[in-house]
Amino acid sequence: MSRIGITLHPLTSPDRAELDLLASQIAAGVVAAGGEPVMIPPDWDEATLYAQLAAVDGLILSGGGDVDPARYGMTPIPAVGGVDARRDETELLLARWALAEGKPLFGICRGLQLLNVACGGALYRDISEHAGALQHAYYPNYPHDYLAHTITITPGSRLATLLGETTIAVNSLHHQACRTVAPTLCAVAYAPDGIVEALEVAGHPFALAVQWHPEALPQEKASQALFGALVQAASTSLARPAAPAR
Repeated sequence: MSRIGITLHPLTSPDRAELDLLASQIAAGVVAAGGEPVMIPPDWDEATLYAQLAAVDGLILSGGGDVDPARYGMTPIPAVGGVDARRDETELLLARWALAEGKPLFGICRGLQLLNVACGGALYRDISEHAGALQHAYYPNYPHDYLAHTITITPGSRLATLLGETTIAVNSLHHQACRTVAPTLCAVAYAPDGIVEALEVAGHPFALAVQWHPEALPQEKASQALFGALVQAASTSLARPAAPAR
């Protein structure tokens, strides 16, 4: 059985109850796909963290608070919230190690944003910085499974092949998004307003991130396909990370 590491939010997160729910739904998605969830807290030391990464077969970067704007060369604004320096550092290390060693990787919401920053991209600190942006931060006024808008997926992309579709409806629980996509990443899905909704890493066995929350849509075929593809990639991957650079 594939062991899938799932990054967690700090216990001090201001919206911890909601994040606890989403984390439990991610774990349920992994189990439904035939995998074994392994929770990775944000406060382990580097050696312990790396040992845990080596012990799992795949990694999920979960949703949560904002990535510190300083990580992508910008300053905070009032809309930025839930920043946790330790979590940022933990997940940046995990993402970079997984990419370097071919470890199957799946990012969800913040996970997409974190992956972009890890690879050298930048974010909108708030989606209002994107001209003509739709309302994407429906939380907390709508349930997590509310299908807020459609997305258009690039034909021929891994995501399109995986889902068997180029248009699906998704939920939307984020107020940040990709501003500049990192050079090593490829944007493969967009909301109607042009906001990036999915990223892929070319040449990686399985590295994919989505801006929506598939864990909150367990009955959707697209959600099942995403978790299933990660677990399958993890079960067939022979990649094992080497010792991290010190």
